Amino acid sequence: MKPSSRPPSGVETARARGGRASRQAREISMYMRQLMACLEIGKALTSTLDMEEILHTVLSRLSVLVPARNWSLLLVEPESSSLRFEVAVGLAPELLENLRIPLGEGIAGTVAATGEPLLVADVGSDPRFSNRVDRLSGFVTKAVICLPLKIRGSVIGVVEIVNPQDSCLFRPESMTILSILADYVAIAIGNAMNYRKIAALSLTDTVTGYYNTRFLHDFLDSLLGEGSGKQKGVSLVFVDMDEFKTVVDTHGHLVGSRVLKEVADVMASRLTPADRLVRYGGDEFVILMEGCAKDKALQRAEEIRSTVASTPFLGELGLSIRVTASFGLATYPQDASTKEELMRLADQCMFLSKERGKDKVTVYRR
Repeated sequence: MKPSSRPPSGVETARARGGRASRQAREISMYMRQLMACLEIGKALTSTLDMEEILHTVLSRLSVLVPARNWSLLLVEPESSSLRFEVAVGLAPELLENLRIPLGEGIAGTVAATGEPLLVADVGSDPRFSNRVDRLSGFVTKAVICLPLKIRGSVIGVVEIVNPQDSCLFRPESMTILSILADYVAIAIGNAMNYRKIAALSLTDTVTGYYNTRFLHDFLDSLLGEGSGKQKGVSLVFVDMDEFKTVVDTHGHLVGSRVLKEVADVMASRLTPADRLVRYGGDEFVILMEGCAKDKALQRAEEIRSTVASTPFLGELGLSIRVTASFGLATYPQDASTKEELMRLADQCMFLSKERGKDKVTVYRR
């Protein structure tokens, strides 16, 4: 016998309608919760200009709003035309630290290149997917939601949600909410980037491109004020160009400024990542060697002095200008207990180098 094809009873129809209504009510409730959470995240993101705080907010709240195996935030590196991982949840950060994704490669690279979001429910069937991160991390990517972060039409990065636990996230309603969130994140990151640029300009010398005296005082106040300087120690080197007025009188101020820039570059080439080079004013510089003991700082100052003295400058202009510099060195907390005393002692030692014939390094000895 053939199965009965009788129409559903009134009870069955009512149950079906009730089930659909209940499901729709749950979905509406979920979308409302997502929207409210999104607005809360938006408020938090736009209330700060600190990049680390912004990334922490994204880290702590997005994982609650969007349950997934992992997700990441990548920013565009214009100089390399690639994406770098800024935040990664569910993957070991050390594996991704030096990894760069070329624009146009993989899902994230494609979104960054096109500026259009992508929802890929099955990456195995999408030719744009690249398994480079999977091979590196051992993770298995199955599905991806990737959203562009845009400022005034330009892509500054992407947010990538990997293996989302709720299939509802692939629906248009959820994409609308996620796009709103991406807009908040992009605005917050853009504001933080602009703030960083302005802050950096206020601490940078316009002639050499290295730090200025404002940075010097801020750095020493912070280091000595928080007490970490006593544990690490910091050696301060005053540098004053010898007879630099002759260079300016002979070749003019423009050439003089270019020589200062090249001298700064030569000194910077001998520094470590823990060191800071400061243009103190005129033809004077300060080198800060954090965590460097006096004897080691003296050795390195001698190397810098010798390198400056042996380098011809502005050879590309056919000038081959030779200059020397006098150095003075003092160390905190061995020689001084305050910023002012440290700078004064190093300055005095620099003048002793001048008196002893120039092109020398003098170190403070009690």
